[in-house]
Amino acid sequence: MLITKTLLFLIIAMLLLFCLFEWRRLNLSRPRIDLSRLVEPRCAVEKVVLTSDKDGDGIYDLDDIVEGARKDLQARPTYKDAYYAGGYPPDNEGVCTDVIWRALQNAGYDLKGMMDQDIKENPDDYPRVGGNPEPNIDFRRVPNQEAFFKKYADRLTTEIKPWEAENLKQWQGGDIVVFGPPYDHVGVVSDKRRADGVPLLIHNAGPCTREDNGLLTWPSPLKYHFRFPKTYN
Repeated sequence: MLITKTLLFLIIAMLLLFCLFEWRRLNLSRPRIDLSRLVEPRCAVEKVVLTSDKDGDGIYDLDDIVEGARKDLQARPTYKDAYYAGGYPPDNEGVCTDVIWRALQNAGYDLKGMMDQDIKENPDDYPRVGGNPEPNIDFRRVPNQEAFFKKYADRLTTEIKPWEAENLKQWQGGDIVVFGPPYDHVGVVSDKRRADGVPLLIHNAGPCTREDNGLLTWPSPLKYHFRFPKTYN
């Protein structure tokens, strides 16, 4: 009887040791999961800080411009191309050019006033004026905004290289872009970026203002990349 109990104990012990050995063998031989691969890689792009602060609110202009564009995004104005007495559409309506003046207004800049004055003094510089200034609409035309920023903003690269931090550093939130024909368009570069470092675009192409991959997907060539105000003469 004693021998039987001893034998049973040995068998159980051997089974336990065998199970432990197999468990260790299987776990040690199993490929280890590289947790770093579960985290999406991101391109780190340096933020360029420009200290101009037109409205003196302690927020630099580029950040204020992005904030203004995002306010328009949150208001979700319906795309509506119309003429308005006094020039300004209501807050719940607008087109691509309205994103621009609203964004600049948040930084303390009166784009309509600046453009009206420059058009009055230099009408030939503005292609959609034709010698007859119309303050109620001139500042809301893409070619006219383009002409204004060519004179009063820094002109930067239009080349976008995903994953190349030095190139993407030139693209900062608050920058303004203009697309050429056949679908003339303008928008504000967002301070949000994709994993590859390419920034999003805040713009209104219908049905309302949105933030998306428009920098790379708009169906017209990217014509100009501006930064306002100009930092050099």
